[in-house]
Parts: sequence; structure tokens; C-alpha cells
Amino acid sequence: MQVSSLNEVKIYSLSAGRSLPEWLSDRKKRALQKNDVDIRRRIELIQDFEMPTVSTKIKVSRDGQYIMAVGTYKPRVRCFDTYQLSQKFERCLDSEVVTFEILSDDYSKIVFLQCGRFVEFHSQHGHYYKTRIPKFGRDFSYHYPSCDLYFVGASSEVYRLNLEQGRFLNSLQTEASESNVCDINPVHFLFAMGTAEGKVECWDPRTRNRVGLLDCALSSVTADTEIEGLPSISALKFDGALNMAVGTSTGQVLLYDLRSSNPLIVKDHHYGLPIKSIQFQHQLDLIISADSRIIKMWNKDTGKMFTSMEPEHDINDVCLYPNSGMLMTANEAPKMNIYYIPVLGPAPKWCSFLDNLTEELEENPESTVYDDYKFVTRKDLENLGLAHLIGSSLLRAYMHGFFMDIRLYHKAKMMANPFAYEEYRREKIRQKIEETRAQRVQLKKLPKVNKELALKLIEEEEEQFSKKRKQKNLPSLLKDDRFKVMFENPDFQVDEQSEEFRLLNPLVSKISEKRKRKLKMLEELEAQGQEEEEEPEGKASDAESSESSDDEKGWVEEVRKQRKLLRQEEKLKRQERLKEDQQTLLKPQFFEIKEGEEFRSFKDSAKKQKLMKKTLEDRLKLEEKLGTLNVSDTTVGSKQATFKLKKSEQQRKQQEAEKRHRQERKTLRRSASHLKSRPGRGRLFH
Repeated sequence: MQVSSLNEVKIYSLSAGRSLPEWLSDRKKRALQKNDVDIRRRIELIQDFEMPTVSTKIKVSRDGQYIMAVGTYKPRVRCFDTYQLSQKFERCLDSEVVTFEILSDDYSKIVFLQCGRFVEFHSQHGHYYKTRIPKFGRDFSYHYPSCDLYFVGASSEVYRLNLEQGRFLNSLQTEASESNVCDINPVHFLFAMGTAEGKVECWDPRTRNRVGLLDCALSSVTADTEIEGLPSISALKFDGALNMAVGTSTGQVLLYDLRSSNPLIVKDHHYGLPIKSIQFQHQLDLIISADSRIIKMWNKDTGKMFTSMEPEHDINDVCLYPNSGMLMTANEAPKMNIYYIPVLGPAPKWCSFLDNLTEELEENPESTVYDDYKFVTRKDLENLGLAHLIGSSLLRAYMHGFFMDIRLYHKAKMMANPFAYEEYRREKIRQKIEETRAQRVQLKKLPKVNKELALKLIEEEEEQFSKKRKQKNLPSLLKDDRFKVMFENPDFQVDEQSEEFRLLNPLVSKISEKRKRKLKMLEELEAQGQEEEEEPEGKASDAESSESSDDEKGWVEEVRKQRKLLRQEEKLKRQERLKEDQQTLLKPQFFEIKEGEEFRSFKDSAKKQKLMKKTLEDRLKLEEKLGTLNVSDTTVGSKQATFKLKKSEQQRKQQEAEKRHRQERKTLRRSASHLKSRPGRGRLFH
């Protein structure tokens, strides 16, 4: 059984594996099953579930007990009983079957549409009646209320055959030159047919009049699709009373609401192949559409891809077993494929053991080996020395690597590394030694980042545990997820040589030195893999207490020493910078002045740089002195700041000109009023 996964959806191929030829005797089959492990492990869900050459159509009866399939060669129909998990009967036909329909709940009434314009009826015992239609047929549907068969094909007419009266009725005259598919709605029995011109015509069987016309060829052309030629209708399926899915010959699936002429969703298969089958899965609201190359499952509301299957051989038909997760396909190969997808639904009741089998497979996943093939990457081939086989028939390209025969892989691996068994043996012995060592000695595993801090926290926890203080158990920083990054990310490493750390922790006491020695010893134990953890060298607890008192006395001296060291380091840095400045040669630099500004001097830019280096508080005080800022208290108790924007040189000149103009006008008005107040002089101006 082959397992594949796409979009985290497991697909189990129940028909994968080798099949035995028909002409072998039972004794030889049993002998092969004993000798060949692959044949013995295969799952044959239904015995001889295949056709001699090709299978074209597959359907399930309404009661779910019988699976019927047609194929060649010779043209035949086979019926499989699911309760017996074997073939019930096989009937050969005169010509190939285009399509067929099961009219009853079981296999007792079947209608076959054949290539030579024949319509053949079968009953429970076998062949019952045969008749012909005027033109070659391509599809037909059965209208249950009137017992009429509607045939469409290479003609503009839709032929009607009444099974109750046993005669042909008046045909339906359409506008299409040819029709490819048809279907009848199971709720209100609306008859729809897909034409070669890319249109869908809907007819009312009661009045025999056309009630609707959809131009699907025009709607299937979108901005993302590339179409060669006129799309014709190749598949048609109703869902409920209002929904209808249409498949085109160019690989598009259109979902319609019968109340609208525009499609709800247009889904492109991107292969340019005709859509062969459309099925609806109601539990998850999925549409299962298939062309000859791929089966796609997608959401009918959003169009989002659910999963897909790409069989080895071309697909002719797809059948979904009702109310289950089983899917069957008719292929261009003798074997008919059976797929089980647990996400779609449970296994049918006649093979309920599949649920237990798939659950066991999910609990015990195996390595990815498909049909005696091993997947290898290009790097694996280079390590094995098989890079020269790329492009040959021994390697089959797939995704980012290749598939190669598992036997060739094992041989190449043995030649590339003949001592692999010895390495495996040494690794197993080492693991056993580590297991026994872990039972005796528990080494402290310190993180990669901030090891000294972690060791300090561990020692503090041990001290609290030994003292047994009655206090709340606070969570450890090493086990707390909030501080997990501090011991994993190198960006959080504590820099003990930084100025801040040395000023805050001036006393590098003997306790910290002892902790460093202990940390170094732990690292050596981990590297060398010693059997027992040795206690780090140190003094007794009395000596430690005396050392701590000495540390407290020498606190001031250590602070002075650290400050002196910091001053010396700063002095050395200044001297190095002076040497670098003396060695560097200054080159002239050119600066571009912005439009609307005038160049005064370099002092302005220097002032701006000094001003930008100052703190916000200093800048606010300076602005307040210059008068461009006004800070006042509000009634609520908060601060209110009012800024005056700094004006550019051009605005300043314009304001000065306006000010001079206002002053001139003011002096003129004053002189005029002065002359009017002296009447003797005013007459001279008359």
C-alpha cells in the first residue's frame, strides 16, 4: 500500500503493488505469494478488480453493494459484489461502451450506450433488448418521473426514448450543432446539455421548451488563463436544486448558481486537458474534478486547493463511493485504482478494517521508500560517488532530487563506506556506556549562552533547597519560558569587560573565581566523558565565610582599582585615536546647498550639529530663551508647549520688505493728516 501526502492530507493507494497475470494457475500464484514478500504484503481489496486492457467507465449502484465497470478488449462489463469482495459476473458486448447507467437500486436494470449507435438493455439474467438511435451518441440521462431516456450526440436533436411505452418520442430541437454531455437535476428534474460551442442549454421536460442558456466559453476566459481554440463543454454535474458545475475541454471548471448567468468560481487545472469527471463531496463542501492527468479536490466556496492525486496512467473516469472516503478510477491500464482518504470520510462498512490499518500506519511511520526506490539528493549522490549517473536511466528526477533502485543504493553505500558496521557498533557501545553513566552520575547540562549566570542560578537554588526556608517556590529562570531566549540567543550574552558591568560589579570576588574554575571543570568533564564528576577544588565552609568578610572589607579598594583601570584604558584609546588622526590626510569636501538657502559660514552647520547632540531638555531651555518656545501650566496640571517655527531666509526677507512697506505707508498717512489740519497751507493744493 502506497501512502502519499499533499497539504497534510494522507492518501492511501490500495491498488499499488504488483499484480499477478490471469493465466497463472492457483498453485503458481500461491508459490509466488510464499516466495515474494511484495506480493504477500499487497492489499487486494476486491479480487481481480481490473480489466484485460483498459477501463473506461466505473459506477456504484444506489444500494452500495455492487460496483460496475466497463472496458476493453474485448468489450465487456464486470460487476463486483462488495459483500463478497469478488467479481459477481462478467458479460461481453458486441461493441465498445461509451457510457452506461444503472436504472435500478442493484444490477438488475442497466442501459449501455455503445459506439455503433446501439442502445443495449440488460436485466438480471443478461441481455434483454437492443435498439439504435439515428446519430452517434455521446451521453444520455434518465428522467425518472416520465421513464424517458434523453440521448445527446453528433446532432442538433436530443432523442427521447420512453421505456414505459417502448417507443421514441418527438425530439428536442436545439441550436447546437453537436452536444457532448447532459444531466438531469435530481430535485426539480431540469434537463441540461453541454454543446460543442461552449454553451449549456437548459430544458423543462414537462413543456419541452428551452428555459435558459449559459455561455460558458465566454465566462471561462479570464486574465490568468491561456486558451487555444473555442472551449467546448466536456463535463456537467448538478448539485442540489441550484448549483451546477461545468467542465470545459480546455481544463476549466465553472461553478454556477442557476439564478445567475455569471459563474461563482472559475477553477483552472492548468494542463489544458478536457475535464473528464466532476463529483461533489458534501461533508467538506469539496468539488472533485479530474482530467486525464490529475484529480483535484478544492473548496466550492473559496476555490482553495484541498489536495490532488496524479496517477501513473491516464484517467478515464472517477467514482466517489457514497458517504465514505473511498475513491475509484478507471484508467488507461488494466488495473483500476482504489484510493482511501480518511479526511473525506470513514471507510465503507464492507471494508471497515481500513480504518484500523491506516491508524496503525500513522502510529508507526516508515521511511520514504516507494516501490523499491530510494529518494536521494544531489549531495547524497556526490557522497556515494554516483554523480556521473545523473541523466541516465538509473536515476529518475523528482522535485529536488532523484529516485534510484534501493539495491543499487545499498551497494554504493557499502562501497563508499565499508566500515559503516564498525561505526554503528561503536556508536551503540557508546550509547550503552552513556546510559549506565547517567544512572550513576548526573552531570549539570549548562546552556551555550551565559553559562556563568546559569551556574550562579543553580548554586542559589541548591542553597535555598539546603536551607529549607519556608517561602513560596518561585519559578527558576532556567525553566521559565519568558527568559528562555536569554540562554539561547548570543545577543543576550553578558559582556563582563564592558564599562557598565565593571562599575556595577566592581568586586570580582574569590567566589566568582571559584565559580569560573567549577565551570571550566564541568566543561572538561563533558568533553572528556569521565565516568564520575569530581568535586571542584576549594576550601571549607569556614574559609568561605572568612573570604566573604575579606571581600566586604576590600570593596573600596577594588572599586578604586577598577576606576583606575578604566581611566588607563580610556587614555590608551585617546592616544590611539590621535595617532590615527595624525596619519590620516584630510581631503577637501564639497557640499551642495539646498535651493532657497544662502551660504553664510561653516559655523552654522557646526552649531546645528552641537545643538543636535544636546538633550531634549537643554534644547527646550535654549528655545525658551530665544523666545521660540513658550511653556505654561494648564488647569488640569499638565504642561502646554507652544512652538514658533523657524523661518527661512527667503521668508525673512519678504517679511522685512512688508514691514518697511507698512512703515512707509504709515508715514505718508501721518503727513497727509498733518497737512489737512493746517488750512492755510492746504489751499495751495487746490
